[in-house]
Amino acid sequence: MSAIIGMPAPQPEIECWVQGHEPNLNELTGQVILIEVIQVNCTGCFIVALPDAIRLHEAYESQGLKVFAIATAFENFEHNTLNNLKRLLQHGELQGDPLAQLSDADFLEDNKLPYSIPFSVAMDKLIKNDADATEPAIEQFILSQIPDFHQGQFTDSRKQEIHQRAKTHLDAKIYNALTFEMYKLQGTPSNILIDKKGKLRQVSFGADDNLERQIQSLLDEDR
Repeated sequence: MSAIIGMPAPQPEIECWVQGHEPNLNELTGQVILIEVIQVNCTGCFIVALPDAIRLHEAYESQGLKVFAIATAFENFEHNTLNNLKRLLQHGELQGDPLAQLSDADFLEDNKLPYSIPFSVAMDKLIKNDADATEPAIEQFILSQIPDFHQGQFTDSRKQEIHQRAKTHLDAKIYNALTFEMYKLQGTPSNILIDKKGKLRQVSFGADDNLERQIQSLLDEDR
């Protein structure tokens, strides 16, 4: 089942809850839900997305906002693992690019994440990908990310570059991340915003300056 804006949000596919636990979405009716989708190997998740999600959780939980995170893996599968997620949550240990980049930036404390995550965190369900990177598969993947790919704004050389990058990605795709693909996410960090009636209202990739206003608006609905 694919997620569609304005329709009931499908239940995320969860491998396991690593920290805390949340009921199914249909049991959270009456609350606004913010799902922060991250990867362990995502520097921006640690310096922007998670601190912002923590701030929103602390500011609006009492008003009916439910925040939780799902760690996924659509690339760098050697770092984006369940074991590394457990190390992050239990000990503040980072891996891969975030460890190197945040260490160089003096962001860490004793080489560990300088804050804890106060809400529930789950691991996306991954299944082995045995599909070949055929031309139809490459075309489908490109259109899922760039719906207007064939509408004329790209030069031939740019199209070839995108095609090659898509092929390289699919060739290296060891797993399919079910929640990531169900919600047609483009990367991490991503936000999934669900209203009090359980309808999907917004999916955004990267920093979203309007997120807090959207949450305030949804919290005010049906009051």
